[in-house]
Amino acid sequence: MLDQFTIATKGGIVLWSKAYAPITHRPVDSLVQDVLIQSTRLDSSSSSKYHAGTYSLQWTFANELNVIFIAVYQKILQLPYLEDLLHHVKKHFVTRFEQEIKLLVDSECTVFPDFSDFEQEFEQVWRAVEDRETKERISGRQGGVPRKFEDTKKFQTTAKGAKLELEELAQSSEMDLGRKTGGKMRSWNERGIAASDDSKGVTAASKKGKKGKKAKENRVWDGQVTKESMKALDFSSEKDSEHEGGSHAIASLVDERARGERTADGIYEVADVAERSVSGDSDSFVLLGDSALDNKEDSNDRAASGGGIFGIFKSLTSGRVLTADVLAEPMARMREHLANKNVAADVAEEICQTVARGMIGVRVGGLQNIRRLVEQSMETALTRILTPVSSTDIIRDIEQAQLQHRPYTMAFVGVNGVGKSTNLSKVCYWLLQNNKRVLIAACDTFRSGAVEQLRVHVRNLRALSESNQNVEIFERGYGKDSATIAKDAIAFGAANSFDVVLIDTAGRMQDNEPLMRALAKLVSVNSPDKILFVGEALVGNEAVDQLEKFNQALRDFSGQSKPRHIDGIILTKFDTIDDRVGAALSMTYTTGQPIIFVGTGQTYTDLRKMNVSQVIRALLRV
Repeated sequence: MLDQFTIATKGGIVLWSKAYAPITHRPVDSLVQDVLIQSTRLDSSSSSKYHAGTYSLQWTFANELNVIFIAVYQKILQLPYLEDLLHHVKKHFVTRFEQEIKLLVDSECTVFPDFSDFEQEFEQVWRAVEDRETKERISGRQGGVPRKFEDTKKFQTTAKGAKLELEELAQSSEMDLGRKTGGKMRSWNERGIAASDDSKGVTAASKKGKKGKKAKENRVWDGQVTKESMKALDFSSEKDSEHEGGSHAIASLVDERARGERTADGIYEVADVAERSVSGDSDSFVLLGDSALDNKEDSNDRAASGGGIFGIFKSLTSGRVLTADVLAEPMARMREHLANKNVAADVAEEICQTVARGMIGVRVGGLQNIRRLVEQSMETALTRILTPVSSTDIIRDIEQAQLQHRPYTMAFVGVNGVGKSTNLSKVCYWLLQNNKRVLIAACDTFRSGAVEQLRVHVRNLRALSESNQNVEIFERGYGKDSATIAKDAIAFGAANSFDVVLIDTAGRMQDNEPLMRALAKLVSVNSPDKILFVGEALVGNEAVDQLEKFNQALRDFSGQSKPRHIDGIILTKFDTIDDRVGAALSMTYTTGQPIIFVGTGQTYTDLRKMNVSQVIRALLRV
């Protein structure tokens, strides 16, 4: 635990200081007297240590600005992350206040700059460094508790290690064989006892007229499929929900931490995607890069290529009025930065033009002004792109359909393996939380196991809903016409007072013309209220190509004067892409349709909404 952290110039001016405990005997003054004044090692930029009474001090320099960063802590403590903390605090402080620090040496400077708002950023840096060090220690990559000799590979080469390994292998073999044969291995003594018991049983049975003689059982060979093994692997029957531990398995399908909230009107809304991290603020705070501060040209190059968007504008903080010519080079670097975030070229161009228009004619005096201008301009551009042209209030649309005495229909389309059935079940769970009766139409009559997968989802959702009758499945098996099944499902839903019909379709590649014609037929015959394209976030701009070709196929093969198109997007596996959110921007920009939901996990509550501020933070991130 730190007792104090101080940032000062070599001339003795304290720029910022924070004390976490009462400090006695002034250890910082001792450091200045014994080291900074008397020592000649002032050109060292690496961290050094100094002891003063019960305190230890560790410090580092930013030589180009003549600033020293000092950490004070109790001598008895071991803080392995301290050198990393000093490095990152120096990086953040210099990046944020470089111009203000330079003004201090200006003879015309009459106002002392205000560094007090650095406290929050310091706390975030400290927490992030501590968390990273803890994770590295636990994983054994750095510093932590040394491994026992028994856990090393060298121990396995000893006689004792080899013996233990053989015992473990033998034990695991017994367990595997026991699972295959349905029982456990017996020793020769146990077999002898069993044999004697069997002989006694035979003798007793013979006395009763040999009526108790047991027929010989067939041998079960390894790998042979029996009726018993097939029955044990059948998870589609209703009996599985009655097994012991069934309630625990069902409960594991819902992450209570990821639940949404109810509005004042009682409507259940999914959580925002920016709130998906539940491990603290440090997870959303990103440390600046580790590039050296001493080489400014190298540092600027790295910042421009991938070190964060604000490093691009460092050269613009001289106080001059910004013009189009001055912004040309930073905008080119900004386009490159956005391309690294998977933003399509035309989308990146529009964002850069919007940012440039917001900055032309502005006189800036520091990096903080630049940061504010860039954030505001990007928010304007992204709001324009992400603002939907159609309604995203599905609950309101469902209520409008109820007034017309018909079910609201939603079709889920997309390529193979993106998670259409899984995210359909998540949407179904969201609808059940809003007290809607849902009918799932199993229109994937091509993929083996597709209908069984939906059966399992329906059984789970029934167990999770307050009323078991709120969700049902409509199926007609395999090899049938999917358009006809969807039509029958909608008619069944209308006759049985279902509020929503969710249509699950087969996955198909965007270049497969026969399957795309079949999809266009399903849409033309049934005219669903919402056609949702389900795409993977991790494939980048490949999802944009898929979306464009699905839209093109619906137009070309519909045979209608006013063909339908994709009405919304569900972006799956969003938790796997880190800050590369460019595909989400590109898909919305290409079609003009909104991203309704994003999938962030495997449970039914892992369905989120995406907002503009979250996208901005991801694009500005280092």
